[in-house]
Amino acid sequence: MALIEKYHVVAADKAVAAGESIKEGQVVSLDASGEVVLESSTNPMPYGLAGDTKTTTASSMPGITAGWQNRASDYYDETKASSKMTVYHSGGEFATDQYTANVASAAIGIALYAVDGLLETADSDSSSTVVGILTQAAGTYPSGVPGVDINGDQALGGENTNSYIELKLSI
Repeated sequence: MALIEKYHVVAADKAVAAGESIKEGQVVSLDASGEVVLESSTNPMPYGLAGDTKTTTASSMPGITAGWQNRASDYYDETKASSKMTVYHSGGEFATDQYTANVASAAIGIALYAVDGLLETADSDSSSTVVGILTQAAGTYPSGVPGVDINGDQALGGENTNSYIELKLSI
């Protein structure tokens, strides 16, 4: 649902394959035509992290809830105007809520792989490509809005029970 760009090296813009549904923060690959697709056993070589959302159901920006949707005029498709998606690759540090349950309990410093577009501690799609290194365990992320949840800030909403991990991107 969300990607927080702390530092990034390269932000490429790539055409998105027709019919794809990709959430911001998921791991993406390139298909045989060079278009962005969700990483999977069909396209197992991770290319980078999706910086935009291509969907028709809801916004995937950090902290956005159903009552406050972005891009409603484009039916929540952030790629509608150009048919291209921002893809972060070649390094950087990010926070995301797009990971599997195994990552939630993983130790800092462990290698992260991609499985069906989500970050995972095991390489079951067999690409043998380390997507990133876990630098911060799963936990709430401050939103910057004054409150009482995290050091004076409210917690940023998201998937995985509003928990985010932080990683150093290796691809």
